[in-house]
Amino acid sequence: MTIEERVEKVEMELARAKRRNRLLLAGMLLVFVLLAAVMTAGIASREDVVNSKQFNLLDDNGKRRASLLVDKDGPVLWLSDENGKTRAVLSVTKDGPVLLLADTDEKPRAILAAAKYGPGLSLWDENGKTRASLYASKDGPGLALSDENDKLRAGLTVFKYGPSLALSDENGKSSVSLNVLKDGPGLALSDENGKTRAFLAVPKDGPGLALSDENGQLRAGLAVHKGGSALDLWDENGQLRTFRP
Repeated sequence: MTIEERVEKVEMELARAKRRNRLLLAGMLLVFVLLAAVMTAGIASREDVVNSKQFNLLDDNGKRRASLLVDKDGPVLWLSDENGKTRAVLSVTKDGPVLLLADTDEKPRAILAAAKYGPGLSLWDENGKTRASLYASKDGPGLALSDENDKLRAGLTVFKYGPSLALSDENGKSSVSLNVLKDGPGLALSDENGKTRAFLAVPKDGPGLALSDENGQLRAGLAVHKGGSALDLWDENGQLRTFRP
């Protein structure tokens, strides 16, 4: 297998892995946002519940500190602090159990859910931005980390084809991708336009390094295999020059 064929094969695997990672992470983040919206709406409208359908616990000052009720979506347990702020909500819906933890302003800060697709944990900052999400789907576990602008900056997944680590810039574009595929580990470095400029892989038949220009065209390749080693250079017109010791 030539250097060009090897790079093309691994890049196809990396592209497939990136697409799966982005779709799964985006789906998980959307589910957590929807859960937060539903639970927050419930916090605002809890007074609409008919008292005969709920059980309230009061403190020594007569303030309601806990409420247990059953609405159309299932049972819900509300826990409040001494200031009457809802700080924790535990509910069981048709999609599965959900635990929400809120700060002193009743803003959701953490949600733990066990849905049909698998369990997940999401953490928000004080501005309502999702900063971390941990999930375990049928395809494997994953961890997503975002910055203060809600841009995904780091993602770690473990799927059937192997683990994958992606690091992105402030624009959310993948800049570093480290994967362990069936044929071996690979490291890809991309520029600000998302073009892969450098790729290092260690497949079964030997290590290889590929360097590309700003158009994503392969310009240099270095490989070491059982039969020896080779250095391939391409000019801007795609003309190949091969050097072998």
